[in-house]
Amino acid sequence: MSLVALIDHAVLQPTHGDADLRAACELCLKVRTASVCVKPSMVPHAVELLAGSKVLPSTVIGFPHGGTTTAAKVRETEIACRQGAREVDMVVNLGRVLDEDWQYVGDDIRAVVQAAHAEGAVTKVIFETGLLPSDALKVRLCELSEAAGAAFVKTSTGFGMVKTAAGGIVATGATEHDVQLMRAHCGPQVQVKASGGIRTFAEAKRYVALGATRLGTSATEAIAAGERGEAAAGAAAY
Repeated sequence: MSLVALIDHAVLQPTHGDADLRAACELCLKVRTASVCVKPSMVPHAVELLAGSKVLPSTVIGFPHGGTTTAAKVRETEIACRQGAREVDMVVNLGRVLDEDWQYVGDDIRAVVQAAHAEGAVTKVIFETGLLPSDALKVRLCELSEAAGAAFVKTSTGFGMVKTAAGGIVATGATEHDVQLMRAHCGPQVQVKASGGIRTFAEAKRYVALGATRLGTSATEAIAAGERGEAAAGAAAY
């Protein structure tokens, strides 16, 4: 399968507006991504722009910090799905995860999964792995997401930030370790989405080889170009 067909193309920057959405949908219709993942306020327009195609409109819930109440996440999910979103990427409540309040975290995930399912949509659960200090927390989130009926577990929002030893701030994202860990601790019915920092065809290919079946990125054009280049090189070899 084409790697581009596994991409959820992100239109999630705070400054992204109508022109950005139009350009993203035009690109994704051309290269045939899995979805265009937009801010909730953009869902109706994305649905309109993608109408009649196989590229799905998707959105984010409780984004990017996961700290909204469960009731707010559920309502956000209901509105987005009724407006036409077919997939929702929800952020877990990171503070509750770090407190290991697993009852709350599990209930939060399950509520969104059920709300999406009632509207015919699927849920991806974002762990924000770069902000979690241990593999044990990530494994427990895999278990809770699977128990809740989530379709995917997902590494990152792409907006998580950590302070470096030198005092700078850098964004966190997918890592090979986390994708392998998540794949190993979910049953076959739960897919893995690698997201955050994926910029090249080589990186996308590596994450898929490790078990990711969906990729979150805004570097779709570069990845598509890399895929075309590999195909052309393969054809030339024959």
